[in-house]
Amino acid sequence: MSEVGDAVPPERELAERFTVSRETVRQALHELLVEGRIERRGRGTVVAAPKLVQPLSLRSYTEGAQSHGREPGRLLVTWENIEGTADLRADLEVPDGAEVIHLERVLLADGARLGLESTYLSASRFEVLTRTFDPSTSLYAAIRAQGVVFGHARERVETVLASPREAGLLESTTAMPMLLLHRHTFDDDGRPVERVRSLYRGDRVAFEALLRE
Repeated sequence: MSEVGDAVPPERELAERFTVSRETVRQALHELLVEGRIERRGRGTVVAAPKLVQPLSLRSYTEGAQSHGREPGRLLVTWENIEGTADLRADLEVPDGAEVIHLERVLLADGARLGLESTYLSASRFEVLTRTFDPSTSLYAAIRAQGVVFGHARERVETVLASPREAGLLESTTAMPMLLLHRHTFDDDGRPVERVRSLYRGDRVAFEALLRE
C-alpha cells in the first residue's frame, strides 16, 4: 500500500504493468494530479497528502488546519499601506484619502504551500497591528485581541486559473485549477472588519459547509 511521499512509477513501467498505452497512463496521472492524489516533486511524482478540508465559517485558517492535525504556517509576501480603490474604501467604510492595510501571505500546512491570501483592513482602526502583529501567526487572533468580535461574513467561491506570479508563489502551474474565495467580514456591531481575496490550490484544499434549513 502506498504511503504519502512514495514515488509514483514512471509512465513506461505503469503502461507495461497494466498493459495500456502510455497516453492512457499519462491521462490517468493527470487526473490524479488535479484531484490532489499525487503531486510533482522535483523531477518526479509522489503520493500526495490528503487535502486539507477547510470549513466555510468565521474560524481562522489556523483553527481549521489544527483541527485536522496539520501544522499551519505563513510566509509574508507583502505588507503595506495603500490608498485603495473606491470600492475597497467603500467596503471598509473609510473616507477618501484614508489608508488601507494590505497584507499578502502564502498559507502553509506542514510546510506545503496551499494558498495565497490578500487581506485589507482599515489602517486607522487597526494601526496597532503594524507595530504588534507577527505576520507568521493568526491574524484573526490578533484582531480578536483588540476586542473585535466577529459577527458575520459574505463569501463567494469560484474556480479560476492562477496568474504566473500566483502560480510561482504557490509552487504550482497556471494550468492547475484554483479555488478563489472573496470574503467581506463584519463585527457583531455590523462594522466592516476586512475584505479578503484568498486563492487556494485545488489539488491540496477542499471546502465544506454545514447547511441548515
